[in-house]
Amino acid sequence: MSWLVLVVSGVLEAVWATALGRSEGLSRLGPSVLFFTALTASMGGLAYAMRELPVGTSYAVWVGIGAVLTVVYAMTTGQESISAAKVLFLTLIIGGVVGLKAVH
Repeated sequence: MSWLVLVVSGVLEAVWATALGRSEGLSRLGPSVLFFTALTASMGGLAYAMRELPVGTSYAVWVGIGAVLTVVYAMTTGQESISAAKVLFLTLIIGGVVGLKAVH
């Protein structure tokens, strides 16, 4: 269960990071509310997962999922360019996250 909560928390990290960018310095209400809601849920899930999983592994997986999804979202919406190098490095991050789960 902790791994599932950790993955969902990583997804929520991408949500709050994207909402923060769209809030224009927390000056737009909708994205700001989404930012704080997703941030609270994401941190709560991370804290829950850390009750059973090591801190280092939990944090690395959480950040990895959030970072990859944030970049992929930005690429799909045209906010960030797509290149073979970016895809390669995102794949390496995913491999690292999977590797941490495998060795746990």
